[in-house]
Amino acid sequence: MSLEVAGFALVVISIILIIGKWIRLKVPLFQKLFLPSSIIGGFFALLLGPEVLGRIMTATRGDEAFDHGLFTEDMFEVWAELPELLINVVFACLFIGFAIPRVQEIWRTGGPQVALGYTISWAQYVVGILLAITVITPLFNLSPAVGALIEISFVGGHGTAAGLGSTFEELGFPEGQDLALGLATVGILSGVIVGIIFINWAARKGVSKTLNHPDDISSAQMTGVIQEEDRESAGKLTTSPISIEPLAFHVGLVGLAIFLGYIILEAFVWLEDVTYGSAYGVYLFEYVPLFPIAMIGGIIVQIVIAKTDKAEIVDSATISRIQGIALDLLIVSAMATLSLSVIGDNIIPFAILAVAGVTLNIVFFMYLAPRMIPSYWFERGMGDLGQSMGVAATGILLMRIVDPENKSPALKAFGYKQILFEPMVGGGLVTAASIPFIIQFGPIPVLIAVTILMIAFWLLGVLYFGKNKAEKQDVQE
Repeated sequence: MSLEVAGFALVVISIILIIGKWIRLKVPLFQKLFLPSSIIGGFFALLLGPEVLGRIMTATRGDEAFDHGLFTEDMFEVWAELPELLINVVFACLFIGFAIPRVQEIWRTGGPQVALGYTISWAQYVVGILLAITVITPLFNLSPAVGALIEISFVGGHGTAAGLGSTFEELGFPEGQDLALGLATVGILSGVIVGIIFINWAARKGVSKTLNHPDDISSAQMTGVIQEEDRESAGKLTTSPISIEPLAFHVGLVGLAIFLGYIILEAFVWLEDVTYGSAYGVYLFEYVPLFPIAMIGGIIVQIVIAKTDKAEIVDSATISRIQGIALDLLIVSAMATLSLSVIGDNIIPFAILAVAGVTLNIVFFMYLAPRMIPSYWFERGMGDLGQSMGVAATGILLMRIVDPENKSPALKAFGYKQILFEPMVGGGLVTAASIPFIIQFGPIPVLIAVTILMIAFWLLGVLYFGKNKAEKQDVQE
């Protein structure tokens, strides 16, 4: 495939992203649901692609010239490869430019969120694997790895689901990626809808201490267009363009993080091969994708930056913009290449997992959040509810609605949580390794392990953080 074709495919997908934003501005329902333009654009491309328009044209005209809809086969080949590449950028950016606080501070402030988040994530594995071994695998002949899809899709999101494409393929579960992407869409939709329902409930019942009623949500939040007087710089010019373009410098840091992650992963693959892999025939790291290790590369880069960057030339806002571009393009390309036929062929297992995941998240939020979080439980718990159903961005969105002026410690605690949470689940090492573990060791040992972890974090949250009055007083201050 030529560079010209790849370049044109990127041009088209960028235009689709703009179309998604235009649709969001014109459709009030999408604004009320706070749907990202990338998902709207992805659906737009899906409708005009081979899965919908292409099938209609082929069926009605009998002409295969439009079997890819308004797009070309070459475009779809490029788009299909983008998610697995761009997810590395997203995760490499997580910690670059952001000060990593002391562990004591992270644990004191973000500990309740860590306990609640891990409890929900392990529970998603427990419920998913139980459904897999009792219903889905025996009745529908799907791989037992289907039990990992709730956590991969709901907490990991579209990016993680798309980034695990090669892992699904190599482990003989190719339909897993399309099912995961479909579940991720259900997750983000249900996360926003359920979140708004809870916000209305809390406004009426006086549950929240900071809540603005949904009727008071600003137009900027609804439309996604920031008013001129409220606009902030997207990044600082920390280096002179004469020496190096600031954006190019920050892109270079991200590239360095990904490269370090690649070296680390290759080292683990080699070490595994010369030790227990060749001895026992157990291989895990060769199925682990690059993106969670790229995040470790980002942490290494940030540690070096913190010790050497006296001039503070690394700008976190610029890193966030790079991450945001990669995530938007990733979601559009993943949604555009979604296989509806795979979901249709497995609609009952898909529905079972979707309903189970949504129900689990709601029940755990209502029951555990007030018992684990000693103060501002609703404001702080909304972040965990949003993340458990539709990635961290949904959690932040719901917290912004509940507490737009940051009167509670919700956003700070949620940010600290990610430092101990993201490296493992929600797209981290455990998420990436969950399918290889289930395939290599079987679902039962994995079920036992995640059940023990779920119980441990449940008890930690309820018996330690929920009863910690000193922490409660610190947070209120």
